[in-house]
Amino acid sequence: MDGTLLDSGVVVPAAFAAAVRQLGGPATTPAEVIGRYSLGTPEIILADLVGRAVTAADADAYYRELAGSDVEPYPGVPEVLAALRACGHPVTVFTGASSRAAGILLASAGVHVDVLVGGDHVRRPKPAGDGLVVAANRLGIPAGSLGAAAAWGHQYDPAEPADVTLPDPAAALALLD
Repeated sequence: MDGTLLDSGVVVPAAFAAAVRQLGGPATTPAEVIGRYSLGTPEIILADLVGRAVTAADADAYYRELAGSDVEPYPGVPEVLAALRACGHPVTVFTGASSRAAGILLASAGVHVDVLVGGDHVRRPKPAGDGLVVAANRLGIPAGSLGAAAAWGHQYDPAEPADVTLPDPAAALALLD
């Protein structure tokens, strides 16, 4: 979702930094937030940034900040999602973000999905493929995947391994052939 469908590279770190300030934590840079994405859900990231366990009320500070954000889909993403739907394909998102955060961001961007699997739905966070299995089960299809890098996204790293690198969202449609 982040860095693939949505251009959230500024708003998500900013929401974390604001929540950390509200909770009395240290000043937090966007790079420090981004460096913690692999830890898991926003609650886990927030606890690490604040340096203590966080309550549901503490986590609400992050979600309130996020809800006030304006997020846009990357250019070409709405058209690709519409093309998928026109071909009868469901739109599924597996994200390391919690389903609550994903719902907020997707709604802000005007992106509707049929199946949403957040980091709170799996035991092991990305890059583990647990979320792909959950999504496939919800769709009633066999699990399988192809690693595709979104070269347009704010988290694209050409050094990371991928089966295929997509130059733009429309290139994903060719993977269905």
